[in-house]
Amino acid sequence: MRSRFSHACVGLVLAGVVMAATAARAQDTDIAAARDLYASAAYDEALALLNRMHASERPAAEARVIEQYRAFCLLALGRAADAERAIEAVVTAEPSYHPSDSDVSPRIRNAFADVRRRTLPVIIQQKYARAKGAYDRKEWAAAAAGFSEVLVTLADPDLVADAARPPLSDVRTLASGFEELSAKAAAPPPPPPAPVVQAPPPPQPVVTAPPQIYTAEDRTVVPPAAVSQTLPSFRGVSPIERIGRIEVVVDETGAVESAVMTSSVSSAYDKAAIAATKNWRFTPATVNGKPVKFRKIIQITVKPTT
Repeated sequence: MRSRFSHACVGLVLAGVVMAATAARAQDTDIAAARDLYASAAYDEALALLNRMHASERPAAEARVIEQYRAFCLLALGRAADAERAIEAVVTAEPSYHPSDSDVSPRIRNAFADVRRRTLPVIIQQKYARAKGAYDRKEWAAAAAGFSEVLVTLADPDLVADAARPPLSDVRTLASGFEELSAKAAAPPPPPPAPVVQAPPPPQPVVTAPPQIYTAEDRTVVPPAAVSQTLPSFRGVSPIERIGRIEVVVDETGAVESAVMTSSVSSAYDKAAIAATKNWRFTPATVNGKPVKFRKIIQITVKPTT
């Protein structure tokens, strides 16, 4: 039972497909026949066939072809008023349609141009109103496409003169401005800028304070004691007593870190005395038992010689 029912359903589907294909071929054949009748100047027979097709439901593309050939036949038969209504239907369905120069006579082309000049301004106003409605609803993509259609239609060769003066020139200005605004609003927003990654600040150099150099004025310090402190002999004759001073810095090990003559004996002796300090040794100065640097002043006395 189920098998017979399934086979019956399949048969009905196949029959529907065959009937639809047959109807499509018949429609194509009818349009081709109407064209042949028109080409052979059998305008009444062509119009009768086209009227029968016109009365039935057709796809939009076929309907436009049927309406075009109805207009051709009506013009050929001298039925101007009926032809104008057919042309208006063609232009309303497809505003950009122009009869081909190779297919129709100048009389038909002129008739289409007259109807288009009269009909297109109304179509443009309607397109503009629909686009403006989309703009007011913030449907940016639809608005941009609608205003673009308005501008394309305004550029039609049959509207060159009319589009250059009001009201169509005003419509062109408005449509151009709204198209630009709609296109900008419809465009996706730019990507956010990449976050700025700031480089970490360079490490600050560690500034180590120089060790304190103590002096005899510091009460907390135990001064260094001389272990080896030999001065060079004064060479030459000195008629008077000379007193010099040498300032040394004794480091934490008891060695002389630096030496400078703060009061000169003589140029030669000063150099010898500074050189001698390199061999001096002291017990380091201390603060709370910790070795520290110490600035020590040593007086040098040269007795007069006779």
